[in-house]
Amino acid sequence: MTDTISFPGLGLEFEISRVAFSIGSIDIYWYAVIIATGFLLALAFLFKNAKRFGVDSDRAIDVIFFAMILGIIGARLYYVAFQWDMYKDNLSEILNIRGGGLGFYGGIIGGMIGLIIGCKLRDQKVLPFLDLAGGAVLIGQGIGRWGNFVNSEAFGCNTNLPWGMTSPKIVSYIERHTTETMGAVMDPSLPVHPTFLYESIWCAIGLIVFCYVMKKRKFDGQMFLFYLGWNGGGRMIIESLRTDSLMIGPFRISQLIGAGMLVFAVVAYVVLSKKLKSENKPEWLGIWAETEKGKLQGEMKWDYKNGCEKGKAEVPAEENEEE
Repeated sequence: MTDTISFPGLGLEFEISRVAFSIGSIDIYWYAVIIATGFLLALAFLFKNAKRFGVDSDRAIDVIFFAMILGIIGARLYYVAFQWDMYKDNLSEILNIRGGGLGFYGGIIGGMIGLIIGCKLRDQKVLPFLDLAGGAVLIGQGIGRWGNFVNSEAFGCNTNLPWGMTSPKIVSYIERHTTETMGAVMDPSLPVHPTFLYESIWCAIGLIVFCYVMKKRKFDGQMFLFYLGWNGGGRMIIESLRTDSLMIGPFRISQLIGAGMLVFAVVAYVVLSKKLKSENKPEWLGIWAETEKGKLQGEMKWDYKNGCEKGKAEVPAEENEEE
């Protein structure tokens, strides 16, 4: 299970095995290792910056669990919904995630739903947690794309740029698919755009900007809007080069969603910024981490049972009476 990935214009060639290592008879793939690495680094970012957003690190673990489970479910349902012809006669394959088939935006939607549910159940503010998650997702997304490199997938149309890539698997894919399914006229003998690399770089730049802006943010939700706009804008451009996009007629679904995310983020930011400057600013439009409760939750000093700082719960009068 090896593939030779080469960059002819750069004179580079890599012999890559899909299997990283084996545990007994079970093969552990590089794709899984890379995804796990991205996930762990995303968690490290989240816990490192939890206090900055007034998020309780202990309770964040439960929220992440809900987001992760519903994120996987959402990613799978998204893919199956737009590839229904592949599954309608074999419904049991819907559960075969190991066979591939997860939709990025389905994962984002499912993860958001899980995050909101988790926040409600664990008494955490939703908007600050969404802000924090935006930076974490940029990390996981940027690193996770290298799993596509190992698998020779998620590549783009032909290019004569120096960094164009090719491999036997890419050639085989192009030969087996039609122009209509790939959305472009393709020549299997020519290199293709390494779109996985483009998105990874886009996420890295986004993370740098994210870390700079989050220190100067003016309201909760601002960083999540930044993530939506940054990701939407990048996907809208990069997806135009892809040859394996989910389609609705002649339109690439990811491009449509990306464009919608970008427009929504820009409009929402402008509206909320104006609202922030007005005299009728709503109570929720501020920085949760700057409130007393937000500070205590960020420092894990909030007593959720008694609704006050830990160690400062009122003692019932009868317990103060001398026997």
